[in-house]
Amino acid sequence: MSERTAGPVPPPSERVRVRRKPERGHYDRATIDAILDASIVGSVGYVIDGQPYVTPTAIWRTGDRLFWHGSSASRMLRRTKGGVPVCVSVFQLDALVLARSGFNHSVDYRSVILLGQAWEVEDEAEKLAALRAFVEHLYPGRWDELRPPTRQELKATTVLWMEIAEASAKIRDVGAHDEPGDESWPTWAGSIPVALTFGAPVPDPFVPPGLEAPAVSPAIGGSPGLPSARQVVPRLAEEDW
Repeated sequence: MSERTAGPVPPPSERVRVRRKPERGHYDRATIDAILDASIVGSVGYVIDGQPYVTPTAIWRTGDRLFWHGSSASRMLRRTKGGVPVCVSVFQLDALVLARSGFNHSVDYRSVILLGQAWEVEDEAEKLAALRAFVEHLYPGRWDELRPPTRQELKATTVLWMEIAEASAKIRDVGAHDEPGDESWPTWAGSIPVALTFGAPVPDPFVPPGLEAPAVSPAIGGSPGLPSARQVVPRLAEEDW
């Protein structure tokens, strides 16, 4: 199988340099942005009173900023909004990888790690723009169909952001690997693709007949037809291990 190699873009810092399997590391924004744009959920890591926490939350990207939001009463949001150091990770599972030994079983994936500081969006117009971008990230064209948010709703919502500056992507897309001689072992080996899919929309009782549900963005999950890490990063003929 082949392995992606790190491109010419160097890591922005030693803190995010990929050390284990460094040939899988990527530091260019095209790759990083593609993985972020394919994601719905990110995990925000932070420390409160010496205790580490990791909170999964919906994330979205606008330009050079990564955003997340929640209730203004959220302890995570209240304790991290003033420039507190955070680590955000996202992960896309692309395949289960089966080898002929338990040791060589693996998964193919796309992931991003970001380090930085969390800041609150305080300006009301900027908060509206950020929330609009969140809705449009998932359902293009939907924001203009919605009832505008009230001042109370905006007050009850906190939006945080971090600069996409210190970040790295790590990608495995090489399929199965066996130790020399294992190829003759009589068991199945290969990859089982994993993809995010959406079922048929289920309307609530008040939806008028004939009104269609909005389409989810084809970028979510890295769908074909939009930039994804699989399309952005070239494959080169190299041994996996």
